Amino acid sequence: MTERVVLAYSGGLDTSVAIGWIAEETGAEVIAVAVDVGQGGEDLDVIRKRALACGAVEAEVADAKDEFAEEYCLPAIKANALYMDRYPLVSALSRPTIVKHLVAAAHKHNAGIVAHGCTGKGNDQVRFEAGISALGPDLKCIAPVRDYAMTRDKAIAFCEEKNLPIATTKKSPYSIDQNVFGRAVETGFLEDIWNAPIEDIYEYTENPATQREADEVVISFKEGVPVAIDGRPVTVLQAIQQLNERAGAQGIGRIDMVEDRLVGIKSREVYEAPGAIALITAHQELENVTVERELARYKRQVEQRWGEMVYDGLWFSPLKRALDGFINEANQHVTGDIRMTLHGGRTVVTGRKSEESLYDFNLATYDSGDTFDQSKAQGFIEIFGLSSKIAAKRDLQA
Repeated sequence: MTERVVLAYSGGLDTSVAIGWIAEETGAEVIAVAVDVGQGGEDLDVIRKRALACGAVEAEVADAKDEFAEEYCLPAIKANALYMDRYPLVSALSRPTIVKHLVAAAHKHNAGIVAHGCTGKGNDQVRFEAGISALGPDLKCIAPVRDYAMTRDKAIAFCEEKNLPIATTKKSPYSIDQNVFGRAVETGFLEDIWNAPIEDIYEYTENPATQREADEVVISFKEGVPVAIDGRPVTVLQAIQQLNERAGAQGIGRIDMVEDRLVGIKSREVYEAPGAIALITAHQELENVTVERELARYKRQVEQRWGEMVYDGLWFSPLKRALDGFINEANQHVTGDIRMTLHGGRTVVTGRKSEESLYDFNLATYDSGDTFDQSKAQGFIEIFGLSSKIAAKRDLQA
């Protein structure tokens, strides 16, 4: 029986060439799988037909935008997930979505190998292969660019030699990955970390320095899930899309950072994630109102670990699943409304309202009607500081 390979297919030059390349290198039949996570671009049917024209024996396409939003982006919102306190895991979240479809296709078509187009230098190779091994331990992985030295020059030559139906236009100087949760730009002149980004690299956001009217928005959550924008019900996908548009129009969500890659190097990345940043900002503030202090403090530690694991490609790991349980429990009371002003590249919270609020006006006020018994504070402070006081006496005698 002829070996079969399932290929993560984008419809671009590299993965189109990879269909024939893999067939020649391995003698296997190739099944192309394209997954729409809101990256935009060509129609899925066009991509499917191109894969077949380039030599795939089967081609599957999946509209996974809602799945991506609800099963991958939403947990990140509940976790306030920001890798290195800044990056909302745009690419890292899409990889397990794609992996799930690749493994399902491999089992459906009796394929023993899954292929992807990653290099040997980035995080995505780990995300794909760790995810594939978790969902399909029986499957092998190959990466033509990494394993067979499929350079772009070789890809163009192969494309022209085989007369494949794909344009071999000049490559963009940037490496770009995008989905509905955000957009990542790297390489080119950005590799010199002294060079400032130019406006041309941005697509999801307008220049925040441009004069414009501010935009006020009310985001409603139920148990940590965004359920309405300005009182109008939305799905998670719609919430992200609408805030991409509104926050993006105000220049919100631009991130320029040097981050620590899993493979051990530092890399300069420029991100745009207007909807993600708006939603996480609102969710964080609603947690401030509704989550008890000790739970909130511990959750911040969990959030950092959760973000690191997702960044490192461990979405399907036992610890990640266990942390999901904690995060969902911590979101049980995160219900209410957050009002924000979107303007000048910033999201500014201006109002909070929740039936689950732990904010007690009568305890917080300094005016008449204050129900906080201040007479108890002195004794509390004496006991709270007692261990430090005893240690200080000892140290002063030394």
